Amino acid sequence: MTDHQKSRKQLNKLFVLDATASLFLGGMALLAPHSFVAAISGGYNHNTHEALRLYGCLRVAVGWILFNARSVDDGKFRRSLCEALCVCYMLQSLAVLRAQFTDRSGHWMNWLAIAFFITFGYMYGRFRFGKNGALIKIYELPSTAARSLR
Repeated sequence: MTDHQKSRKQLNKLFVLDATASLFLGGMALLAPHSFVAAISGGYNHNTHEALRLYGCLRVAVGWILFNARSVDDGKFRRSLCEALCVCYMLQSLAVLRAQFTDRSGHWMNWLAIAFFITFGYMYGRFRFGKNGALIKIYELPSTAARSLR
């Protein structure tokens, strides 16, 4: 098995892991009862519940995209997906980190979320930027190389 095949297989495993976590957490966020929202936010707030449901919709969509991205052979697409997810997870970790330090009552679930986001951000960053970006192989025909520079 070549390095490229190993790398592709590892990235597909990461896609499955992330997709599974996204579908599970997204589904939980969509189905979260009022009592759960009240427990984590210090009392029930309809806007908080709605934001949680909307975030759940996004997580389900990400999970669906990642399950289907495993069969995509386009290296540029896979590289772009890794870049986008790396940045997304890192920004989410910064947002939750800020929330943790600006809220006097800080919650242990924030630390769990921060660890989750940093871990996934690091893993996607490793695929995108590891070995100078050569972990994701891009095949181009000579006729398409000129178009990719545009």
